[in-house]
Amino acid sequence: MKTVVIDYGSGNLRSAAKALERAAHEEGIETDIAVTDDPAALDAADRVVLPGVGAFGDCAAGLCALPGMITALERNVREYAKPFLGICVGMQLMADRGVELGTYDGFGWLPGEVCPVEPSDPSLKIPHMGWNVIELRPEARSHPVLAGLTSGDHAYFVHSYAIVCTEPADVLATTDHGGAFAAIVGRDNMIGTQFHPEKSQVAGLRLLANFLKWDGKAR
Repeated sequence: MKTVVIDYGSGNLRSAAKALERAAHEEGIETDIAVTDDPAALDAADRVVLPGVGAFGDCAAGLCALPGMITALERNVREYAKPFLGICVGMQLMADRGVELGTYDGFGWLPGEVCPVEPSDPSLKIPHMGWNVIELRPEARSHPVLAGLTSGDHAYFVHSYAIVCTEPADVLATTDHGGAFAAIVGRDNMIGTQFHPEKSQVAGLRLLANFLKWDGKAR
């Protein structure tokens, strides 16, 4: 089994790959974890991971600067239905568009926009940075990638924007920072986390191990 982590200059690639390697080792999962900027590598992969750090528009431009990468993502994730994990901005890019420092197109895989986090309590700081509690939606608890996770688990966040999904069913878990926002989203063979599983210790490693075992069906 081969899992690719897409390298487009987003920043946290090595830590994401190392966390995937650790999750695989601890669960006895045999998989090759490869960090690559080669679109052809996606065709040979069983799973695709897209991390992301920085502004939505910059990350979108970074992907577009790799000839053939967007087409390879569409082919492997949407046509071939390979399991896909988006992390932080990698998850946000699944939306129709983002409005961070301008308006930029996303992949359009999940209907919705990426909008500023605007806490109702002005004393709460932005960026939303550090540990926070995730709340699983009851109907999402049977999702294979969320197996072993519970409401009340802690995850590590660093962001100022969050995805606002048009379809409520696409939101699998939320977090509150002066108002609820999507912490985990998913549809079909795709799942994304606003938090960084590679920095989220026990809960993060559990989610990554589940992803490595996932067949891409939401059940």
